[in-house]
Amino acid sequence: MPKYDLREKLTILADAAKYDASCASSGAKGARDNRPGLGSTEGMGICHSYAPDGRCISLLKILLTNYCIFDCQYCVNRISSDTQRARFTVDEVVTLTLEFYKRNYIEGLFLSSGIIQNSDYTMEQLAEVARKLRQEHSYRGYIHLKTIPGASEELIERAGRHADRLSVNIELPTEPDIKKLAPEKKLTDIEDSMSEIKTRKDAEQSDRRQGFQVPTFAPAGQSTQMIVGATDTPDRSILDTSNRLYTRHRLKRVYFSAFSPIPHADARLPGQAPPLIREHRLYQADWLMRFYGFKAEEITTAEEPNLSLDLDPKTAWALRHRGLFPVDINKASREMLLRVPGLGVRNVKRVLQIRRFKSLRLSDLKKLRVPLKRAKPFIITSDRNPAADWIDSVDLAKRFEPKLKQLTLFDAASGAATGEL
Repeated sequence: MPKYDLREKLTILADAAKYDASCASSGAKGARDNRPGLGSTEGMGICHSYAPDGRCISLLKILLTNYCIFDCQYCVNRISSDTQRARFTVDEVVTLTLEFYKRNYIEGLFLSSGIIQNSDYTMEQLAEVARKLRQEHSYRGYIHLKTIPGASEELIERAGRHADRLSVNIELPTEPDIKKLAPEKKLTDIEDSMSEIKTRKDAEQSDRRQGFQVPTFAPAGQSTQMIVGATDTPDRSILDTSNRLYTRHRLKRVYFSAFSPIPHADARLPGQAPPLIREHRLYQADWLMRFYGFKAEEITTAEEPNLSLDLDPKTAWALRHRGLFPVDINKASREMLLRVPGLGVRNVKRVLQIRRFKSLRLSDLKKLRVPLKRAKPFIITSDRNPAADWIDSVDLAKRFEPKLKQLTLFDAASGAATGEL
């Protein structure tokens, strides 16, 4: 094993952790350009997440090690990969976390790992980092630990006593997908770990309701991550799995991670990443299920099992159910208002409060900053709304499709200047 100093290990293991989507800012494509600098999200190491109270917090996101005994075909850290390997000791992770925290670089730790020796050994190492931080150094910052599927109940209990959030990666959307690309992993092991976390969380809450003073267990709940685009599984199956995990294991969040092509990949993997807009549409659909009362089977259809890349899922649903629109903004139920494109949860709450005292007009919705371009064809207001007559128009969908970009003669200017085509 090569000997690296702490800085070199940090470079390798922070880079290896950038594929984990449980906090979404690091490793993203730069919005403006690809040059490094202030505000760049191209780098790795520190990412951002949200605490249970809504605060945005900076996390040191690293792996304990990128050695792994498994050979998951979609993973850059699989045993057959020739990637550069490194491993932190428990004390090195503790020292890094404390030193970064004292310098005000971070407010928490996100720690995951490849699987070394076996699930219990790896989980014990992760839990020991959290224990040392909490008990030996009185660290009160945020800790997110990855839970290794198949780890013992005692180790999950130990991890949950010290971590704010636990997460178990579901890896792929369906059991056949897992068998195909990660045959050493088992869906039952993954869901058993999720179930164990839920059971212990429920027990803690039950004890508290009865007035017992018991230690907290993963107060920020549990989450998971699902790779999208490594197989041809449609969005309908992905949303079904997501919905099942929310209801069965009461997950706080399912993260979707678009598949990234890796060097020397298996021939069964696609040669290119899926469009990032697909990941975005899945998050929109996930939001509809969690906060807008949509069921997974409503968002797609058997004939079109994939989400539209041109239309957001709510608008696509509304266009398929035009017979329910336009709805009267001054009379419709909360459930129906939540299904109007452009009306979010906060604005629906405002509409319900305001209409107790007055009838809403288009100008009132404009003051609420409702995106009228999207909402107008689907609503009736107390004043005249000509757009409501468009609801039966055959070209209504085209009004919501993204505008084509007009190319200019100067698009090739940079290429002409450099001589590159």
